[in-house]
Amino acid sequence: MERFREVGLQVVKNGAFGEDESLRYSVPLARTGSRNTSPSRQKVIKTKPRGFDEETVATFGKVIQADIQMEDSIWALLPEDLLIEVLARMPPFLIFRLRSVCRRWNSILQDSSFLASHSQVPSHGPCLLTFWKNSHTHQCSVFSLPLKTWYKISFGVLPDWAFWLVGSSGGLVCFCGFDGISFKTLVCNPLTQTWRTLPRMHYNQQRQLILVVDRAERSFKVIAASDIYGDRTLPTEVYDSKLDSWSVHQIMPAVNLCSSKMAFCDSRLYLETLSPLGLMMYRVDTGHWEHIPAKFPRALLDGYLVAGAQKRLFLVGRIGLYSTLQSMRIWELDHAKTVWVEISRMPPKYFRALLRLSAERFECFGQDNLICFTSWNQGKGLLYDVDKKTWSWIAGCAIQLCNSQVCFYEPRFDTSIY
Repeated sequence: MERFREVGLQVVKNGAFGEDESLRYSVPLARTGSRNTSPSRQKVIKTKPRGFDEETVATFGKVIQADIQMEDSIWALLPEDLLIEVLARMPPFLIFRLRSVCRRWNSILQDSSFLASHSQVPSHGPCLLTFWKNSHTHQCSVFSLPLKTWYKISFGVLPDWAFWLVGSSGGLVCFCGFDGISFKTLVCNPLTQTWRTLPRMHYNQQRQLILVVDRAERSFKVIAASDIYGDRTLPTEVYDSKLDSWSVHQIMPAVNLCSSKMAFCDSRLYLETLSPLGLMMYRVDTGHWEHIPAKFPRALLDGYLVAGAQKRLFLVGRIGLYSTLQSMRIWELDHAKTVWVEISRMPPKYFRALLRLSAERFECFGQDNLICFTSWNQGKGLLYDVDKKTWSWIAGCAIQLCNSQVCFYEPRFDTSIY
């Protein structure tokens, strides 16, 4: 296991990175409804850190002086177990600032009681992780949708390889890369700043990979499907963290793939194929592939499979031959009838703002029932909530999303890389 030398967590304001600026929040210590008459008072922060619908308004300035003084002698006697419960419910990104309070809090991430309490706490909420490499080091930024704030995490000590972002699951992030000799697979936890490379595959070359974390079993799997370019027919391989090894399974019985994008839901892996037409489904429990004859919608230009909550599987793509007639639509697979059912269309104003050209490239990925659209050229991010049927722009993402690799990310301290 390698450990990052530096926890480079920085706040990003208004879509631009601050220069070595640590997180500074003005936290009012007065009870609700108290009136602060201090002349140095600045804007009060109202924050509800959990839940997608809750907004955070953060301002940077001096600490607000409270009318009521808190007695150190009382709060210093806060029981240890209660303190652990409070810290476990803090937004994960703010834990880094709290670690500078004292030595005890600095070592909180290695405390078994804290990790046990944190594992029982509901997720912080969906985040977007962007990854790119500048002329010197690997860079990573995380946008917290509940807090509506960008955070920068240093990846500077990762190996100097050519990396590709595979995806994220349950707090872990997976990359594949080339070290100049062979292909490597790397798994890391950005919050705990730990990473390691996985053993070599039996058929070690660039493959279609997907990461799956099982929090109940405290383990993870990496599934390697076919060759990423489709030039070779390779057996499916599965890495199991409990065994720390790859196992070889059935060759996928498909000739032509529509896309290199895969979706994983309900312990099943799905890919789009042209021959045979429809979907190929891989069952992790049996290690076998099955064909689902679900025909694609007519005039579909490009399609992305997106995994939803529970057993929901979505297909997202453009329809139409000409730029003036194109539209973005979302379908859901009816598993019983094996047909795609249209559930939503992107409003024209969002479609024209996201993709100005008919051949412009976009990316699409999802988590639970949230679907995110990003445009490489425009540097824009658009979010669709399937349950609420609402569309919304992701603020301040022009710099972070432009020419970056992006995926959904769930920040967790309790997910181990082993």
